Amino acid sequence: MPIYEYRCEQCGFQKDHLQKMSDAPLTVCPSCNSGRYVRQLSAAGFQLKGSGWYATDFKCGANNGKTGDAPPLPCGGNCACHPS
Repeated sequence: MPIYEYRCEQCGFQKDHLQKMSDAPLTVCPSCNSGRYVRQLSAAGFQLKGSGWYATDFKCGANNGKTGDAPPLPCGGNCACHPS
């Protein structure tokens, strides 16, 4: 279930609420009981877990795990795995 961020336009009270996507938006402020409690537009939060997720999912193809001379970087050396 997503967590929605709400703010009261009357008193400024802010709180996060865990709701189903099918639930109707909340409208009554739990602090001042006004009907001006609105859902805020916020960035989605996510967390990448584990080790080496980028090595298998977003590899630029350089060297492909081989030893010795590496071929030219297909990304030109200016990507997340080879910052300049």
